[in-house]
Amino acid sequence: MTVRMRHTRSHTNNRRSHHALAKPALTTEAGSVHMRHRMSPTTGMYRGRKVVDMGAKATRKAEKSKEKANAR
Repeated sequence: MTVRMRHTRSHTNNRRSHHALAKPALTTEAGSVHMRHRMSPTTGMYRGRKVVDMGAKATRKAEKSKEKANAR
């Protein structure tokens, strides 16, 4: 029969010291902060290029919600 290792609070905490979550990497672009490798939800830009026209997207969304309201 083997002798069990001690399971102290400090050994447990040392093991758990690597379990911390890393903060998400953020990018500041054109005055807006967004997550890395994703377009900015306010400006529609990614890596200095316009990817999505947010004005057109907003008008489409407004029209869709207006149609939904009229259907009720």
